[in-house]
Amino acid sequence: MLIYLTMIEAEEDRHRFLSLYRRYKKLMLYIAHDILHDPHDAEDAVQEVFLKLLTTRPHFRDLEHEKAWLIVTARNVCKNELARARRREVPLEETEAHFVPELSDTLLALRSLPEKYRLPLYLYYYEGYSIKEISKLLQIPLPTVGTRLSRGRERLRQL
Repeated sequence: MLIYLTMIEAEEDRHRFLSLYRRYKKLMLYIAHDILHDPHDAEDAVQEVFLKLLTTRPHFRDLEHEKAWLIVTARNVCKNELARARRREVPLEETEAHFVPELSDTLLALRSLPEKYRLPLYLYYYEGYSIKEISKLLQIPLPTVGTRLSRGRERLRQL
Protein backbone atom coordinates (compact mmCIF):
# COMPACT_ATOMS: atom_id res chain seq x y z
CA MET A 1 0.00 0.00 0.00
CA LEU A 2 2.95 2.29 0.59
CA ILE A 3 3.79 2.46 -3.10
CA TYR A 4 0.32 3.89 -3.76
CA LEU A 5 1.04 6.73 -1.36
CA THR A 6 3.80 7.93 -3.68
CA MET A 7 1.11 8.43 -6.34
CA ILE A 8 -0.68 10.94 -4.11
CA GLU A 9 0.78 14.42 -4.16
CA ALA A 10 -1.26 16.27 -1.53
CA GLU A 11 -0.68 15.39 2.12
CA GLU A 12 -4.41 15.76 2.83
CA ASP A 13 -5.25 13.23 0.09
CA ARG A 14 -2.61 10.84 1.45
CA HIS A 15 -4.14 11.08 4.90
CA ARG A 16 -7.67 10.52 3.50
CA PHE A 17 -6.54 7.47 1.50
CA LEU A 18 -4.80 5.91 4.52
CA SER A 19 -7.85 6.58 6.64
CA LEU A 20 -10.10 4.81 4.11
CA TYR A 21 -7.66 1.94 3.85
CA ARG A 22 -7.51 1.44 7.63
CA ARG A 23 -11.28 1.79 8.00
CA TYR A 24 -12.30 -0.66 5.28
CA LYS A 25 -9.42 -3.10 4.78
CA LYS A 26 -10.89 -5.75 7.09
CA LEU A 27 -14.31 -5.58 5.43
CA MET A 28 -12.75 -5.73 1.97
CA LEU A 29 -10.66 -8.76 2.99
CA TYR A 30 -13.74 -10.50 4.34
CA ILE A 31 -15.72 -9.93 1.15
CA ALA A 32 -12.80 -10.89 -1.11
CA HIS A 33 -12.01 -14.04 0.86
CA ASP A 34 -15.68 -14.96 0.98
CA ILE A 35 -15.84 -14.91 -2.80
CA LEU A 36 -12.35 -16.09 -3.76
CA HIS A 37 -11.62 -18.52 -0.88
CA ASP A 38 -7.90 -17.80 -0.99
CA PRO A 39 -6.06 -15.35 1.29
CA HIS A 40 -3.50 -14.37 -1.35
CA ASP A 41 -6.12 -13.78 -4.03
CA ALA A 42 -8.20 -11.86 -1.49
CA GLU A 43 -5.29 -9.58 -0.63
CA ASP A 44 -4.62 -9.00 -4.33
CA ALA A 45 -8.28 -8.13 -4.87
CA VAL A 46 -8.23 -5.67 -1.96
CA GLN A 47 -5.13 -4.03 -3.42
CA GLU A 48 -6.95 -3.71 -6.73
CA VAL A 49 -10.00 -2.15 -5.05
CA PHE A 50 -7.88 0.49 -3.36
CA LEU A 51 -5.93 1.11 -6.55
CA LYS A 52 -9.27 1.73 -8.31
CA LEU A 53 -10.19 4.12 -5.51
CA LEU A 54 -6.93 5.95 -5.99
CA THR A 55 -7.05 6.13 -9.78
CA THR A 56 -10.75 6.96 -10.23
CA ARG A 57 -10.99 9.26 -7.20
CA PRO A 58 -14.78 9.06 -6.93
CA HIS A 59 -16.66 11.75 -5.07
CA PHE A 60 -18.72 10.32 -2.20
CA ARG A 61 -21.87 11.97 -0.85
CA ASP A 62 -21.32 10.54 2.63
CA LEU A 63 -19.73 7.64 4.54
CA GLU A 64 -22.44 5.20 3.49
CA HIS A 65 -21.90 6.01 -0.18
CA GLU A 66 -18.16 5.54 0.31
CA LYS A 67 -18.66 2.16 1.98
CA ALA A 68 -21.18 1.03 -0.62
CA TRP A 69 -18.82 1.96 -3.45
CA LEU A 70 -16.02 -0.08 -1.88
CA ILE A 71 -18.28 -3.11 -1.29
CA VAL A 72 -19.62 -3.11 -4.85
CA THR A 73 -16.15 -2.58 -6.28
CA ALA A 74 -14.69 -5.41 -4.16
CA ARG A 75 -17.45 -7.74 -5.26
CA ASN A 76 -16.94 -6.84 -8.93
CA VAL A 77 -13.15 -7.21 -8.73
CA CYS A 78 -13.56 -10.66 -7.18
CA LYS A 79 -16.17 -11.78 -9.70
CA ASN A 80 -13.85 -10.64 -12.50
CA GLU A 81 -11.00 -12.63 -10.97
CA LEU A 82 -13.18 -15.74 -10.79
CA ALA A 83 -14.11 -15.30 -14.44
CA ARG A 84 -10.44 -14.90 -15.41
CA ALA A 85 -9.55 -18.03 -13.42
CA ARG A 86 -12.28 -20.01 -15.19
CA ARG A 87 -11.02 -18.85 -18.58
CA ARG A 88 -7.50 -19.93 -17.62
CA GLU A 89 -8.96 -23.10 -16.09
CA VAL A 90 -6.84 -22.55 -13.01
CA PRO A 91 -8.79 -23.36 -9.86
CA LEU A 92 -8.49 -20.92 -7.00
CA GLU A 93 -7.24 -22.63 -3.86
CA GLU A 94 -9.59 -23.38 -0.99
CA THR A 95 -8.29 -22.28 2.39
CA GLU A 96 -9.29 -22.88 5.95
CA ALA A 97 -11.91 -20.67 7.56
CA HIS A 98 -9.47 -19.17 10.07
CA PHE A 99 -8.10 -16.69 7.52
CA VAL A 100 -9.49 -13.83 9.60
CA PRO A 101 -8.09 -14.49 13.09
CA GLU A 102 -10.99 -13.33 15.26
CA LEU A 103 -13.79 -15.42 13.76
CA SER A 104 -16.56 -16.27 16.19
CA ASP A 105 -18.44 -19.56 16.03
CA THR A 106 -21.34 -17.74 14.40
CA LEU A 107 -19.10 -16.20 11.75
CA LEU A 108 -17.47 -19.59 11.10
CA ALA A 109 -20.93 -21.11 10.63
CA LEU A 110 -21.88 -18.19 8.37
CA ARG A 111 -18.81 -18.85 6.20
CA SER A 112 -19.93 -22.44 5.66
CA LEU A 113 -23.19 -21.31 4.01
CA PRO A 114 -23.57 -21.02 0.23
CA GLU A 115 -22.42 -17.65 -1.12
CA LYS A 116 -25.91 -16.40 -1.90
CA TYR A 117 -26.75 -16.48 1.83
CA ARG A 118 -23.36 -15.47 3.27
CA LEU A 119 -22.98 -11.95 1.91
CA PRO A 120 -26.55 -10.73 2.63
CA LEU A 121 -26.35 -12.11 6.19
CA TYR A 122 -22.94 -10.54 6.75
CA LEU A 123 -24.00 -7.17 5.39
CA TYR A 124 -27.21 -7.23 7.43
CA TYR A 125 -25.88 -8.40 10.80
CA TYR A 126 -22.23 -7.39 10.82
CA GLU A 127 -22.30 -4.21 8.75
CA GLY A 128 -25.78 -2.98 9.68
CA TYR A 129 -27.21 -2.55 6.18
CA SER A 130 -30.97 -2.61 5.66
CA ILE A 131 -32.64 -5.04 3.29
CA LYS A 132 -33.24 -2.19 0.85
CA GLU A 133 -29.56 -1.16 0.95
CA ILE A 134 -28.42 -4.77 0.45
CA SER A 135 -30.75 -5.06 -2.51
CA LYS A 136 -29.09 -2.04 -4.15
CA LEU A 137 -25.55 -3.14 -3.26
CA LEU A 138 -25.94 -6.68 -4.56
CA GLN A 139 -28.24 -5.66 -7.40
CA ILE A 140 -30.88 -8.25 -6.54
CA PRO A 141 -34.61 -7.70 -5.94
CA LEU A 142 -35.73 -6.67 -2.45
CA PRO A 143 -37.86 -9.81 -1.89
CA THR A 144 -34.89 -11.98 -2.88
CA VAL A 145 -32.77 -10.37 -0.16
CA GLY A 146 -35.49 -11.07 2.41
CA THR A 147 -35.76 -14.68 1.26
CA ARG A 148 -32.01 -15.20 1.37
CA LEU A 149 -31.82 -13.71 4.85
CA SER A 150 -34.64 -15.94 6.06
CA ARG A 151 -33.25 -19.10 4.48
CA GLY A 152 -29.73 -18.24 5.59
CA ARG A 153 -30.88 -17.78 9.20
CA GLU A 154 -32.66 -21.14 9.04
CA ARG A 155 -29.50 -22.83 7.77
CA LEU A 156 -27.49 -21.18 10.55
CA ARG A 157 -29.95 -22.53 13.13
CA GLN A 158 -29.46 -26.02 11.70
CA LEU A 159 -25.70 -25.67 12.01
